[in-house]
Amino acid sequence: MTSSAPSVSRRLDLPVDGLSCASCVGRVERALAALPGASEVAVNLATGRASLRLDGADAGVAVAAITRAGYAVPEATTALAIGGLSCASCVGRAERALAGVPGVIAASVNLATGQATVRHSEGAVTVEGLTEAVRRVGYEPGSVSAAAASERDGRRAEESATLQRDLVAASLLSAPIVVIDMGSHVVPGLASIVGGAGSAWVQAALATLVLAGPGRRFFAQGIPALLRGRPDMNALVALGAGAAYLYSLVSTFAPDWLPPGTAHLYFEAAVLIVTLILLGRTLEARAKGRTGAAIARLVGLAPATARLIRDGVEVSVAQADLRLGDVVRVRPGERVAADGTVVAGTTYVDESMVTGEPVPVAKGVGAPVIGGTLNTTGSVDLTVGAVGADTALARIVALVEAAQGSKLPIQALVDRITAWFVPAVMAASALTFLAWLVLGPSPALGFALVNAIAVLIIACPCAMGLATPTSIMVGTGRAAESGVLFRNGTALQALREARVVALDKTGTLTEGRPGLTDLLPAPGFSADAVLALAAALESRSEHPIARAIVAATEARGLVLGAVTGFEAIPGYGIAGRVGERAVAVGAARYMERLGIPAGDLATQAASLGAQGRSPLYVAVDGRLAALVAVADPIKSGAAEAVAALKARGLTVAMVTGDARGTAEGVARALGIQTIFAEVLPGGKVEAVRELRARHGAVAFVGDGINDAPALAEAEVGIAIGTGTDIAVESADVVLMSGALEGLVTALGLSRAVMRNIRQNLFWAFAYNVALIPVAAGALYAFGCPLLSPVLAAGAMALSSVFVLANALRLRRAGGDVS
Repeated sequence: MTSSAPSVSRRLDLPVDGLSCASCVGRVERALAALPGASEVAVNLATGRASLRLDGADAGVAVAAITRAGYAVPEATTALAIGGLSCASCVGRAERALAGVPGVIAASVNLATGQATVRHSEGAVTVEGLTEAVRRVGYEPGSVSAAAASERDGRRAEESATLQRDLVAASLLSAPIVVIDMGSHVVPGLASIVGGAGSAWVQAALATLVLAGPGRRFFAQGIPALLRGRPDMNALVALGAGAAYLYSLVSTFAPDWLPPGTAHLYFEAAVLIVTLILLGRTLEARAKGRTGAAIARLVGLAPATARLIRDGVEVSVAQADLRLGDVVRVRPGERVAADGTVVAGTTYVDESMVTGEPVPVAKGVGAPVIGGTLNTTGSVDLTVGAVGADTALARIVALVEAAQGSKLPIQALVDRITAWFVPAVMAASALTFLAWLVLGPSPALGFALVNAIAVLIIACPCAMGLATPTSIMVGTGRAAESGVLFRNGTALQALREARVVALDKTGTLTEGRPGLTDLLPAPGFSADAVLALAAALESRSEHPIARAIVAATEARGLVLGAVTGFEAIPGYGIAGRVGERAVAVGAARYMERLGIPAGDLATQAASLGAQGRSPLYVAVDGRLAALVAVADPIKSGAAEAVAALKARGLTVAMVTGDARGTAEGVARALGIQTIFAEVLPGGKVEAVRELRARHGAVAFVGDGINDAPALAEAEVGIAIGTGTDIAVESADVVLMSGALEGLVTALGLSRAVMRNIRQNLFWAFAYNVALIPVAAGALYAFGCPLLSPVLAAGAMALSSVFVLANALRLRRAGGDVS
């Protein structure tokens, strides 16, 4: 399939990676000029782009020529909204149409979101070519921009309201038919009251109104699809309801055309099929609205207006009109208008909807704030640091939308089955009709018609198409509300299959900021006095341990004295004079070098070292004055998170570049037995590979630049959201708050989503496998009743509603789900 007629001449402008010199330019130009129909070929080294005119507009051949020449055209992604999708067969048809456009590498269509994601060579595919391909197979393409999304939401709300109106109308018009037709079987004497030709004419008139009014949508969409040779759910409904209606019309107005004894009325089947499927679609529309509720809540966090400070005066402006550098005032109880930095005032901000952390965070001058979070107490002024798509909230929404629009590997099986499912159902319906017509009891034609219609109606693959995407939508949305961002849906399945969790130490298991943990003065010395002397000396050093000691002094409000004669002895410690006192700070070997015995403090120093802390001695005027210890404190909740992971049967390992003694101390405190210490960034990759060979799939958790290679190597890379940008970009999952409880939540949600998907797929497939033979009348020979088309319609509608309702249960899922 091509996007335009072969005779069309098209201008192409393609980026080319790998151009480095004039010979590269010549090589690419020759490769393109050799293509049939190519003209006006030019390659620009400065811009790194190739342009040409190509007859036939098949951009794929140009991309292939550049690749054969040894260069590459980078990939790009285009998102497209698609209207009119109703079942899994629609999804497959739209995907095949998009994949057939020259230059397209892969296309994925999501039934729940109504969006397509198309990967293609940059510059080789136009939006017009994609939209034309979608239109050719009977669907309506649209934009996924914010304005278009708002318009589309409006259309969905209108469609939901229309469905409800049609359902009410169909129900009111169908009720008399049901009373007339079915009531005569249960109420004695009613047959004589409602019987005769007049009754049949009333039923015909009401049925015509149902099918021409509320049921018109099925025929308007299903018949064209059938004529194009691409039947979908609407075609199945149109065939089933239409066949029952037309047969009943003939029975009413031309009974002589039918074999004797076969002129039965099936108007009630025709109208109830339409009514019940409208009921199912109405419930689906409501449920689909709830599956995207997390996105809607995230988007709704951004306030519509902001208080801009202009020349000292507050001016209310639209939030979209804010610019970088603007100063905005946020009062108590208001949402923060934009990402920025506090420049005046103090407050506490509730960031739970972004990070999942329920406790408000203190904010003062210089503190960063996130747009959309809730200011609880004080009034603050902030400088706007990001707007539009660059804000944290916009990036979170984009990540969640991307994850919701993605497909899991398990979906490939569904796609292969649904590609042939509807044609197979139509064939099964035709065989059922012929079998009953030839082998069925008299009147065979009536039995054949009823059972063929039941097969058509009951086997619609709606539930199959909704089984996976609805679970992904609800699960990733629930995760986002808990401060866990799945950057792609595939990570949901991969995390479920992880057998070992490898964790970086600094910044992941620990706070990443060393602090003073112990201060043990020797007899005759004051703790504060010794700390002030040591901190004065350490204030001249840039070592992280020095900064921890100085910070502890500032926290206690101690005054630092003037330092003279400062000296740093590499590998030992530092020395100098603070006022009139001679002070030395260093390791045990420094005290030995100075001839100062450690005494009883040596035992305590050994104990502190075993706990993963770094002990240092302080000597004043040649006497041992104190033992201090500095450590990177373990994060609150880290031990509980490790225990929860182990309780789920996972192997937990620590991979760190820190010294083995420090690493072992932290590992002991957390209950981690597997340790890789003193490893370089490349060594972390090797550690991941070793863990994979030993245990299976690996989930790696880290926060620093040195963790990025390991994050990319692991089956699932999980980044601490408070870490570096490169770590976040390398990861599949982001824990926004930085707390390891989020890791347990992510694992629990992954398992819950995958279990939910398996339940949905089992229901969807088992339902069809079990009920198609029943609808065909396979149990009739064993004395069982036939399945009415009306019951088939109800069962089909309920199957989709069940799948959606089951997916919505994930909104209550959390880290405790296993």
